[in-house]
Amino acid sequence: MTPVTPDVGSPYVDPVRRDLMHRKARRDVLVASASLVAFVVVAVVFVSTAPGWPTVQELFFSGESFSASIGEVLSAFWLNVRIFLIAEPAILVLALAIALVRGTSAPVMFPLRVIAAIYTDIFRGIPTILLVLLLGFGVPALNSDGITNEPLVWGTVALVLSYSAYVAEVFRAGIESVHPSQRSAARSLGLSASQTSRYVVLPQAIRRVVPPLLNDFISLQKDTALVSVIGPIEALRQAQIDSSFTFNFTPYVCAALLFIALTVPMTRFADWLNARAAKQRNAGGSA
Repeated sequence: MTPVTPDVGSPYVDPVRRDLMHRKARRDVLVASASLVAFVVVAVVFVSTAPGWPTVQELFFSGESFSASIGEVLSAFWLNVRIFLIAEPAILVLALAIALVRGTSAPVMFPLRVIAAIYTDIFRGIPTILLVLLLGFGVPALNSDGITNEPLVWGTVALVLSYSAYVAEVFRAGIESVHPSQRSAARSLGLSASQTSRYVVLPQAIRRVVPPLLNDFISLQKDTALVSVIGPIEALRQAQIDSSFTFNFTPYVCAALLFIALTVPMTRFADWLNARAAKQRNAGGSA
């Protein structure tokens, strides 16, 4: 069995070696900081000295236009947030159901497995924006009683259908990553197939796929802007409206900053989960 490498702060590490490692860590931080500062300075100088920079600054970074549009764009951005909060739980439920159906081996479930496979193939193959257009304009055109003609509803449904196909594959990969011995051990203890799936397989599978799930939902938050192509006034559409009145593109920058403010913390959280999972795997493999 391979011995575990002691941590830098462990009392088992030689003091001289520990001091060298701390010095190297400080040196690496200084070098990285200096490199970042140098890169930012070069980028700023390059952009600010470009011949067209005054025009770009006026069209994209106008303080007056920013102050005039940020309130309306922020108000419209809450629609993006609401779409996300509605679509995310629906995607989780539908995707998990699809993954479970595709993972079952019962002969009676064969028709459902075929339907689930066809669903995944179709909705992963259609671009999300095209699906938004098809549902947003196609379903209301039916003029059917009992079916809403609200574009916002069908835009959200399109996001749910599209992302469920992707997330279902993430769930399925997590379920298949659980070793068969886990199922065998659970069944030997008297658990039924459904109990094995619920209490043994799914908890492990979901824990393993949390980082990729977060990445998918980061993409979902950005793609809520796609519903603007069928009419709802969310952040992107509001920015477009403001820009059409002023012939200035700063409102688009406002919208971009709002999306960044929401997605960057989610991205960093996903990176932290990935790093923690990798550290746990490495610790388990070296034990």
